Amino acid sequence: MKVPALVRQKAASLGQAGEAWLAGLPEVIAGLEKRWSMTVGEALEGGTAAFVARARTADGGDVVLKVALPDPLFRIQAQVLERAQGRGYARLLGADLEQYAILLEALGPSMEQLGMPVERQLETLGTLLTRAWEVPPLVEPTQTAVEAKARELYALVSRLWVELDRPCQHAVFSQALRFAERRAAAAEPGRAVLVHGDPHPANALQVLTPRAGAETGFVFVDPDGFLAEPAYDLGVVLRSWCSELLAGDAVTVARRYCHLLASHTGVDEQAIWEWGFLERVSSGLYALAFGAEELGRPHLVTAELILD
Repeated sequence: MKVPALVRQKAASLGQAGEAWLAGLPEVIAGLEKRWSMTVGEALEGGTAAFVARARTADGGDVVLKVALPDPLFRIQAQVLERAQGRGYARLLGADLEQYAILLEALGPSMEQLGMPVERQLETLGTLLTRAWEVPPLVEPTQTAVEAKARELYALVSRLWVELDRPCQHAVFSQALRFAERRAAAAEPGRAVLVHGDPHPANALQVLTPRAGAETGFVFVDPDGFLAEPAYDLGVVLRSWCSELLAGDAVTVARRYCHLLASHTGVDEQAIWEWGFLERVSSGLYALAFGAEELGRPHLVTAELILD
């Protein structure tokens, strides 16, 4: 059984717990095959924190199995998918929370794999997010809950920038922290939604046949499912596109993408920009922290190029 390299790297970064997960994965999969009457095929590439593979059920149906690295937040992912009932998200067919496993409807390639024009991807992701934001929150919005993501990213950037020996300009570090403070100050429970949390193009997969809840032709997988302002999700969308920013005038390109997301969804453009910058920096530092240099470095380089 081949586990993708990035998943192995992530497991190794967790120490003994990650190594134990890798060692026990074949037995876990064998047990799930029996429980859900299926045969698991080769792993799918693209993830970093889970073994994901296509499977064939005993009656000949196609499904997808995901077995995640141990994470207390995995239960939230399963709850979001269950509550969504296929609205903007992949349909949940089964869950084994003790094994951190879920069974999903079979889907086609991701938006990233299809190579759609960037502008079309941005518009489709924006439309898909407005559908996903309709899923009712798991908990009652409170000020503390709505501020939590900004405060979490402030702490993460502060810690990793020092631990990694200051891998980007101090101006990048300072602006990321300033934006985190501004988004925390702007948090309002009344405007909060259940955000996806990581709605990049690789997490938007094409449905195999048209269906209700997937009007764009795509659905999301891997929701983090927490409360935040809608601009957070759009900021995550904006943090991508490193190669496009590096190929042209980075500020002009990034600002055009941000404007498109704002105009297509009606969400405040400056809020999207601030979340996008904060996510670009925090994601770059996070990737460097578990050894994914090729993944993390472009985020920090582009953050330097688009400084205010």
